[in-house]
Amino acid sequence: MADDRTRILTTHAGSLPRPPELAELLVTRETGKLSPADDARLPQLVRAAVAVVLRQQLDTGLDVVNDGELGKIGATYMKERLSGFDGEATPLKLADLADFPEITERALAGLVTTTPACTGPIRYTGRDDLARELANLTAAVAGTDPAGVFVPAASPGLIGLFLANHHYPDHESYLNALAEAMRVEYEAIAAAGFTVQLDCPDLAMGFHAQYAGLDVPEFRAKLSVHIEALNSAVRNIDADRLRMHVCWGNYQGPHHRDVELIDIIDLLYSAKPRALMIEAANPRHGHEWQVFEEARLPDDKVLIPGVIDTSTNYIEHPDLVAERISRYAGIVGRERMVAGTDCGFATFASFLSVQPAIAWAKLGSLVEGARRAAARS
Repeated sequence: MADDRTRILTTHAGSLPRPPELAELLVTRETGKLSPADDARLPQLVRAAVAVVLRQQLDTGLDVVNDGELGKIGATYMKERLSGFDGEATPLKLADLADFPEITERALAGLVTTTPACTGPIRYTGRDDLARELANLTAAVAGTDPAGVFVPAASPGLIGLFLANHHYPDHESYLNALAEAMRVEYEAIAAAGFTVQLDCPDLAMGFHAQYAGLDVPEFRAKLSVHIEALNSAVRNIDADRLRMHVCWGNYQGPHHRDVELIDIIDLLYSAKPRALMIEAANPRHGHEWQVFEEARLPDDKVLIPGVIDTSTNYIEHPDLVAERISRYAGIVGRERMVAGTDCGFATFASFLSVQPAIAWAKLGSLVEGARRAAARS
């Protein structure tokens, strides 16, 4: 086994399967049917579950860990922490599923969330929820020694992707308002001593969702605006305390309308976060390690390629994981990469493409694959 100086670190993209009782209560709350008694005990359930999932990550061998996002309904949690979202929901449309409508129900099976539109001024109102989230994680980490601890947070562009704007005069104004409001959350996470993971599916998934119909140059123009808002929101946080997760949508769809990584990579490099986390294992994007031979990773960046597919119940062989890791390490250098997953294993509480036990087995394969990759060189 390679020693600590040559070890390849491992992490994941954020969400992990919630205990069944907790997932059920989060869905019940999302649909407005949570009883007062269950509402009162929900915080205790979350706190206990966070302690367990933190230990489970460390026992699995993961190096850079988090709270599994166990207390959140999913990627749309921010509507609970921002004012101004009281409008009628606008469903997100995905161009690849529109081409194959017969698989839409299967691709999105189990997804439960509400997506209210913005109808008023945006302010950050979730300080109590955020303080509870950070306190739970701080308590869970106490007495352990992970290589790093991160907290995922919705980027301004992610919020704009899921929650339509019916208030601000244009999308840029909407993004800027979101950036200024979410700055409160980002800075609080950093102040608590954790790395901020900015979840940015808008920077890739947006091409076949929010901006379906635009060509690549037009999409790039939109991306520049999104990244400018993102950079503004984290202007007071050191780049070393930031990582950015970019994905094309964590669902079992055809993904044939995904924008190519080569067409956006230079813009992704212009974002402030030092670490860039991308999908790199699934059948649509597994070949894009070659992009980094052409568009070299800047010297001040760290790459976190996904080497585990989070939308299939196949458990990757550790040798395949090691092969994927070695490709990236050979290009960017092992000292500038961390092995990760394509996306989360439970981006919404009830939306599980991968069965929970298999998700943990896949993370075990990630750890073993990283060990084998380090031992080979």
